[in-house]
Amino acid sequence: MEHKNSGRQLGGELVIPVIAIAFTLYFFTTIWNSPWTAQVSAFAIGGFLIIVCCIFIARCIVWLGKGEGKLGFSNLVTRADIHSGRIGLFLTTVGYCVFIDRLGFTLTTFLFLSLSMIILSRGENAKFITLVSALMSLGGWAVFIWAFDTRFPRGWFETTMKAVLANG
Repeated sequence: MEHKNSGRQLGGELVIPVIAIAFTLYFFTTIWNSPWTAQVSAFAIGGFLIIVCCIFIARCIVWLGKGEGKLGFSNLVTRADIHSGRIGLFLTTVGYCVFIDRLGFTLTTFLFLSLSMIILSRGENAKFITLVSALMSLGGWAVFIWAFDTRFPRGWFETTMKAVLANG
């Protein structure tokens, strides 16, 4: 009797978890000089991410051992990616990395959250998504930049808010 994962190409499914673990470990090396509260939050979230990724990797190893999957990459990029929004999400993520130094943390995070959620919802509820993105970005600014004074990139919004808060 064949298992539902028979022939499943696991290599493509492992790309993101492996990159996530590598990025998280790199991120841990960059926060040593941050305030202890930021370190605790980063290690808690990063540690959880690593645990979840390791569970998935272990599951894939079991499937490979049982012959229920293959270490192939044929499903890494398919025609369905164009329709599912994966390419749009990839480009949005690259854009976030490119523009965060120019636009600052808050504005870039707002744009990233808005665009990625609009892509995932296929354009539905754009007003609600914009509101949620604004609230999440402002929350990120309030916690990470205003309260904890982390070294996140400052842009127009952060500079303006610093002036507003300093001058009442």
